[in-house]
Amino acid sequence: MDLPFQIAHVKAPPIKCQGIKTKLLPFIFSSIRWEDNGTNRWVEPFMGSGVAVLNLVPRRALLGDTNRHVINFYQAIQRGELSGESVREFLVCEGKKLLAQGADYYYEVRKRFNLEGSPYDFLFLNRSCFNGVMRFNSAGEFNVPFCRKPERFSQAYITKIVNQINWAARQMRGKDWQFRVGKWSDTLSEAKEGDFVYLDPPYIGRHVDYYNSWGHADARMLAQVAKKLLCGFALSMWLANKYRENTHIHQYWYGLEVRSCSHFYHVGSHESLRNEMEEALVIKPGFAASATAEECSAIPPRSKQLLLALP
Repeated sequence: MDLPFQIAHVKAPPIKCQGIKTKLLPFIFSSIRWEDNGTNRWVEPFMGSGVAVLNLVPRRALLGDTNRHVINFYQAIQRGELSGESVREFLVCEGKKLLAQGADYYYEVRKRFNLEGSPYDFLFLNRSCFNGVMRFNSAGEFNVPFCRKPERFSQAYITKIVNQINWAARQMRGKDWQFRVGKWSDTLSEAKEGDFVYLDPPYIGRHVDYYNSWGHADARMLAQVAKKLLCGFALSMWLANKYRENTHIHQYWYGLEVRSCSHFYHVGSHESLRNEMEEALVIKPGFAASATAEECSAIPPRSKQLLLALP
């Protein structure tokens, strides 16, 4: 699908995580200019939930993440090993056990998952953990507590998940999508002229680390590497909230074009992370879709300095 793209209805992926871009995709897809000619690739070094690529449906894609469970999950769908039918059977069975045993069974599955890494258990935990948070400890173990809803897997909820699995499988069918477990730098090293890189790293200054550490040094390095790419790229990052502005953008992503919009987060471990946020999409010059006068006037004053040419 070529960009810009006015998406009428964004569909949710089968897995959830904090920072998911479901409600931001219309803003993102309408702000980027890229031609999907069948030879170039859509590249995501921080694939996360997969919501962007599943809704864009490029013909070719390189999708990376350090979270092996996310990659294993989508590879299982791609190979047909995890299907809507098999997921329904699994969740009906496991849902009955959860209803009967409550939190004890949730923690039994969590222990099993941390030992075996089943994509089915991953889905179960992702949809029955506290507030849809995806979080792992330093040992790589899923450590989110139970959502305290033993009746979580009702027939209607299972059907919703099954439909999402089937939809994801259809989106992948016939496409050349490669899923990789690896560092963002390894994925970016394969980006070529004509590709487009969408960057959705953990938000610096926000407590959303979902698999391994991400600090200021990592964020600075990403900016340095991205600016040297031969292809187009766009970065999603928080710009400001009612308390403060993200100085990281002004320090390390200067010289690029920025678009912004207001967004409200509903997924997060703390109430302080579930509030209105000014979101930025920082775009390499030459790859931003034409902005209307209304959109240009909506750019916050401090963000306009990002429109300056590189020194």
